[in-house]
Amino acid sequence: MTVTLMPALPTLPAPVRPDPLGVLGVPGEINLDHAASAPCARAAADAVAELLPWYASVHRGAGALSRRCTLAYERARQTVADFLGARPDDHVIFTRNTTDAVNLLARALPAGTTVVTFAGEHHANLLPWPRGSVRLPVPASAADAVRYLDAALSELARDARPGLPVLVAVTGASNVTGECWPVAELARVAHRHGARILVDAAQLAPHAPVDVTALDVDYVALSGHKLYAPFGAGVLAGRADWLDAAPPYLPGGGATSHVGAATHEVRWTTGPARHEGGTPNLLGAVALAAVCAAFAAADRDALHAREQALLARLRSGLAALPGVVELRTFGPEAPRVGIVSFVVAGRDSAEVAAHLATRHRIGVRDGLFCAHPLARRLLTEAAARTPGAALPPTALRASVGLGTTTHEIDSLLTALSTLP
Repeated sequence: MTVTLMPALPTLPAPVRPDPLGVLGVPGEINLDHAASAPCARAAADAVAELLPWYASVHRGAGALSRRCTLAYERARQTVADFLGARPDDHVIFTRNTTDAVNLLARALPAGTTVVTFAGEHHANLLPWPRGSVRLPVPASAADAVRYLDAALSELARDARPGLPVLVAVTGASNVTGECWPVAELARVAHRHGARILVDAAQLAPHAPVDVTALDVDYVALSGHKLYAPFGAGVLAGRADWLDAAPPYLPGGGATSHVGAATHEVRWTTGPARHEGGTPNLLGAVALAAVCAAFAAADRDALHAREQALLARLRSGLAALPGVVELRTFGPEAPRVGIVSFVVAGRDSAEVAAHLATRHRIGVRDGLFCAHPLARRLLTEAAARTPGAALPPTALRASVGLGTTTHEIDSLLTALSTLP
């Protein structure tokens, strides 16, 4: 590929604290793969280091160590609840990650529940749902998403048995394109039809506030490892009734209030403990809560403005490179978080990613991003927009986050413009 002069790129606003969480990194390595796993925040690492000398069992002991750890764990739950704007009677259940959280809710669905999703979801929000789920086509716009859902729920109301529950499950922001979905509007449509709604906030929460009360959603799932707390914790937060009525997700110690001599003599507890059997991931919960507290204290508007400027710089730079085609579901001006997927005509995406890593120390993602139906559709649409271009069957993805700099964006653009 020949070297191409790029137009002037957007300048960045300069907030007083561009990285209030103190994201850790390796000097010389450019990490543009935040959407897969974000680096660790200093706030998370410090919280874990402070608690480690006190580490002991949670909910199981009367000693000082155990009581301190139990307090830390339950405080972490409340901090996460506050971060998500949870209602007073919502449950906040610690899980391993978003996939685990969605599977937990899938196991807790009342009998006969119909789940409605879109074909644009991550596999974590496609695969756990029961047979008979409704999968809507990928919409061309946010408005189309709202219309598709309204039509589907109207049809279900006519065809399904009265009184059977319906759950709408939708992403907050696409892990392929970064485009934000109209969550509040979808929630209004769902509730108008008597359905509940789950938001997969794995990609949205690191970039924008997620408030279940303000959005009026019923459940939200997220991962700590995408939220600068890579210690193996995730969260399912939402309405208690389905969760308290369901069999325990992980039967074991801590999930019971009584176990008798016979196998059937078991009384399960209610509340989050019902689904947190076994010794919980104390350090993961504390790390995640520390990041939530740091975000709550930060200037989210300034962080958003800085990310959007980085994103504009990246997208305009990619658009200026010959043979580079961005993938998108909605229009080019649709709101989005700091994720961009693209292809380089005539170049294998895996080979490009390997070249960037070995020659330029730049980490990006290649593949179909655990969203195969969506990614393949977008690749087909990209080929249709660029007739004659030989596009590869997989894509590249660059994703930014706290600590990403203009130098790193420019380094990626320069490396792509000088591919051998």
